[in-house]
Amino acid sequence: MSDPFFHTWQAQRGAKPFELRGGEGVWLETASGRVLDFGALVYQVNPGHGHRRIAEAIAAQATRLAVAPPNAVYPEKRELAERLLAKAPKGFTKVLFTLGGSDANENALKIARLVTGRYKAIARYRGYHGATFGAVSLSGDWRRQAVEPGLPGIVHVLDLDPTITGTQIPRVMELEGNVGAVFLESVVGANGVLIPPKGYYEEVRAACDRHGALLVIDEVLAGFGRTGKLFGFEHWDFTPDMITCGKALTGGYGTLGAVLVHERVAERFEEHVLACGLTHHAHPIGVAAALETLRVYDDEKLVENAAALEPRMRAGLLALRGRFSEIVGDVRGLGLLFAMELRLGDARRASLSAALREEKLHAHLKGPKEIRVPEGFPESALVLSPPLCLTAEELDEGVARIGRALAKVA
Repeated sequence: MSDPFFHTWQAQRGAKPFELRGGEGVWLETASGRVLDFGALVYQVNPGHGHRRIAEAIAAQATRLAVAPPNAVYPEKRELAERLLAKAPKGFTKVLFTLGGSDANENALKIARLVTGRYKAIARYRGYHGATFGAVSLSGDWRRQAVEPGLPGIVHVLDLDPTITGTQIPRVMELEGNVGAVFLESVVGANGVLIPPKGYYEEVRAACDRHGALLVIDEVLAGFGRTGKLFGFEHWDFTPDMITCGKALTGGYGTLGAVLVHERVAERFEEHVLACGLTHHAHPIGVAAALETLRVYDDEKLVENAAALEPRMRAGLLALRGRFSEIVGDVRGLGLLFAMELRLGDARRASLSAALREEKLHAHLKGPKEIRVPEGFPESALVLSPPLCLTAEELDEGVARIGRALAKVA
């Protein structure tokens, strides 16, 4: 019997969802048993599953103030904005709340057009910025191709492709002219955990300044501790013009996104209309979830835990590469966001997916259309992003389960 709702990003016939019953920490309770979550569901459950403090904060907010119009001011809304700005670099003065990461990027694109008067934007082929129409137009993978033509004026570059050294963005800006914004994930996440080299962002920042373009950094996946720092871009020495957030902003416990805006951009709207808005802008339930989630990150030192466990995760995955060198390629990551490149055709990739299910481990197994690899390079990747409450013992258990799954297909 088919379900009375769509399963996203796939054909409906043959869809293989898992029935979720609950969870605690890094563990999921499903209809088929207890599963070790090495994917934070879809990268959002950074504080872990079943977190009572966040659930109680949501319940308390629902009994105090459950609904508000977008132009309302209430204490939690003000506190969340102030907390986010305090965590951003110096000079960030405004927050635009959205419903999630996709429309955070959507609204950042609107802001860039309103401020610069230009409609062109540069993004990477190996980047992903969301599912709404503007955000998917910025994206470089198959999800954009499926609904083309997208927005006019979006120019994609091959940066972070293994065939390219450095960045193409400064030269493309010169050739295109009148570029209003550059949209980049700080660390490309779902499309293969691609980490820009030292000096990369500093060069892009300088090019944006020369050409009068805004630099928008997408922290929807990499933000809130995933890479061992609160924001992924903090691994480099530069300041963006806007920061987009979603996913782990609420730990997945609420529906909320945000655009953090530097004063050099925000000042435009002191005298000009900000033509952006949403019915559920700063919805109290999402705001309450985000506020308590930020407190949990601080109180439980989850960002620090991600940084501390990075060497152990790297060592465990490199050991697997040594055991299975015929199918495991590059291993790369920051904090608790890692990818293992895999040399697997369609049949063995399907076998690995089944083996991971047998081992009761949830992770993100990516095929070639998702990670956009050029011919001659490993055509699959296993992307790992466990909740940041992970312990060393749970990390070792997850790596062991991956090892047993690889052994079944090696």
